[in-house]
Amino acid sequence: MRGFNFFLVNAFLFFLSQELISDIMVINMEGGIGPSKTYYLKNSLQECKENKYKALIIKLNTPGGLLDATREMTGIIMSSAVPVIVYVSPIGARAGSAGVFITMSGHVAAMAPGTNIGAAHPVGLGGDADSSVMGQKVENDAAAYARSIADKRGRNLVWAESAVRQSVSVTENEALNENIIDIIANNINDLVNQCNGKVVIVGDKEIKLDFRQEILIIREMNWKERFLDVISNPNIAYILIMIGLYGLFFELKSPGSIFPGAIGITSLLIAAYSLQMMPVNYIGLSFIILGFLLFVLEIFVVSYGFLSIGGVVSLILGSIMLIDSPLDFMRVSMELIITFSVLSLAFAGLIIYLGIKAQKVNKSTGQYKIIGLEGIAKTDLGANYLGKVLVNGELWQASTDEEIKKGEQIIVEQINSMVLKVRKNIKLSI
Repeated sequence: MRGFNFFLVNAFLFFLSQELISDIMVINMEGGIGPSKTYYLKNSLQECKENKYKALIIKLNTPGGLLDATREMTGIIMSSAVPVIVYVSPIGARAGSAGVFITMSGHVAAMAPGTNIGAAHPVGLGGDADSSVMGQKVENDAAAYARSIADKRGRNLVWAESAVRQSVSVTENEALNENIIDIIANNINDLVNQCNGKVVIVGDKEIKLDFRQEILIIREMNWKERFLDVISNPNIAYILIMIGLYGLFFELKSPGSIFPGAIGITSLLIAAYSLQMMPVNYIGLSFIILGFLLFVLEIFVVSYGFLSIGGVVSLILGSIMLIDSPLDFMRVSMELIITFSVLSLAFAGLIIYLGIKAQKVNKSTGQYKIIGLEGIAKTDLGANYLGKVLVNGELWQASTDEEIKKGEQIIVEQINSMVLKVRKNIKLSI
């Protein structure tokens, strides 16, 4: 009996210890905020819910991002059934623009020493504040959304609006003093210790965070999330577009090659999916398509490369205009545009060179290739009537200025309107 009681006591202590241990997931949210980051967050929270983790910590370091993706991400955090702790980290990190909304939306907002938050004003395509009516509407909408988040989380509404309207930015100490964040933590362990015992509102319930024996689960992006993150890079999308267009061009130029066409179509399909996650300027995309069509026309129209030059110009203009974003990380790199432009110019120059060279070469293909070939007379031929000759395995009508008997060897001198002019091949005649 005593042994059984001892077993029950140990089982109870083991169960109690398991309840005290809390798994906390940690994810790294670094770089521009876009659809791929939203997908990463959504999957992480779903995994937290399925495994009954106590909380999700987002290590945030971002210069900003797309407004639609930001709204979706903050909506996911605000409605999460798992407490979300947003931690601007490491030292030197920032929560700029979109980062302001994400940080304030967390159930707990924290920053590391030497970090800053703010500058959330919507910007125009040139990177400056948009003073148009539409720009004012976007600004008012963003300011109202920032106030809404701050009000929901009990944070500084006035500062939240000023961060949008005046692009105000503050340090971690100023943020703590002005009730923008809840905690300044030196590292993750310090953050967890400070969060222990803190009461947060999750949904419509108050929850006391219990992190006494925490186990931190670091969750990296899986292959699908990483793939989406890679192709959501405008530079990668642009490279895929160029590979796709050139692949199709070489397939059309040499039908049946298969490999260039397969690579081209695959690249364009991936690029199309990638562009769905970006603010695409369709005029720029149209210029790129026009450039491709001009290259294709060069195959069928002899323009000595001038169509190709027009194609290069269209490609350059389209490349510059392709992505509508003032943010550097959401634009195609100018170095990449210059590289492909130089390659395209070199390609156009090669086409011009080959076109000019072809005009200087004697016609030696098609029907002209038969001139000089030897054959055999299949009928009698004379100066006043046509006959038949067999040349290179083909039966042709033929004329001659001399008498040629059936079976004699001939040689082709000219071709005119599919009629050969031949003479007797004396060396081979019998």
